[in-house]
Amino acid sequence: MKKDGFDGVLSDFRTYLKLERSMSANTVAAYGRDAEFLFDYLRNEGVSAVEDITGEHLSAYIESLSAAGISKRSQARAISSIKALFRYLDDEGAVKNNPCDTLDPPKMQKYLPSVLSVKEILAILDSVDLSKPQGHRNRAMLEMLYSCGLRVSELVNLRISDLFFDEGFIRVIGKGDKQRLIPVGEPAVKAVGFWMDQRRHWPVAKGAEDCLFLNRRGGRMTRVSVFNIVKEQAEAAGIHKEISPHTFRHSFATHMVENGADLRVVQEMLGHESILTTEIYTHIDTRKWQETILKFHPARQQ
Repeated sequence: MKKDGFDGVLSDFRTYLKLERSMSANTVAAYGRDAEFLFDYLRNEGVSAVEDITGEHLSAYIESLSAAGISKRSQARAISSIKALFRYLDDEGAVKNNPCDTLDPPKMQKYLPSVLSVKEILAILDSVDLSKPQGHRNRAMLEMLYSCGLRVSELVNLRISDLFFDEGFIRVIGKGDKQRLIPVGEPAVKAVGFWMDQRRHWPVAKGAEDCLFLNRRGGRMTRVSVFNIVKEQAEAAGIHKEISPHTFRHSFATHMVENGADLRVVQEMLGHESILTTEIYTHIDTRKWQETILKFHPARQQ
């Protein structure tokens, strides 16, 4: 590793994140950009070697982000990147002391995701016109989003070979190519079964033979297509909230937590790396949920 400049450090840091930390390509790119911005700032301050960086330098850099109008959330992400960078440098013996020890993220208000009630979820599901060619496909996608708390990328990448309905679960490849197994409820299983009956009559593009959900040309569904379907069905159900496929994931997690599910279980099902991410669902106002979750939640209908 070069200790008299930042270029070699930046390249090695990205390799470390990808190979040793198994971070996704998007996360590696974001952390790399944060480190690059820090190094550009330090060069302008006359610092050209990692061993010369002090806590005062880092604090001044974060203050410069705040002065430039960078949001607290982005500042917090930059601090996470910087801490990861110096953990790496410390492990490599490139720095004698870690200057991040006194670096704290900015205080932020707790972000509360938008969620739907069980009644609203059911209204959206029931709004799908099953007489249309794409009806059973759309219903199955919405059922899977809610029943399994999937990210939209996980939904469009689901394969037929990922379904283990006899055993009551599906296999999902999430962020960082990490695999997890998620229980699936009977309503979702039935909806997928109806879709599979129709799928046999759909065109299938080369390379999409194992894709669960197909577009009209027989290729893999896109994220944008799923976003549009969710918005159309919400409108058809008379729900005038700003929602997205992720709203189904938030609603799934909120309903599970409000019903008393263990946070660690919800963390595993959602594929959260940190339990702190999952804990946000404990802050949703319990008075919003007047329905009996056990009765209506698809994952409980087994």
